[in-house]
Amino acid sequence: MRICELRQKEVINTCTCRSLGCPIDIEFDCRTSCLSALVLPGPGRFCCLFGRDEFIIPWECICQIGEDIILVKIDEEKCLCEN
Repeated sequence: MRICELRQKEVINTCTCRSLGCPIDIEFDCRTSCLSALVLPGPGRFCCLFGRDEFIIPWECICQIGEDIILVKIDEEKCLCEN
């Protein structure tokens, strides 16, 4: 699978049954040559004037990658990272 194919898949949190959006980036571990995390846009801040947060989803939290969706099991508050 190519990275561009991952960017077209919708990410669903199985804990809340909520759509988190589509990946915008990945984190890559140079030491192990493996993907370490998916990066997704987070919820907007106050009136979207002050930027956006990001969800950093560790690779271990990915349950399944299907044709159209990626199922993850995360605590959204712990995976939210401020920019």
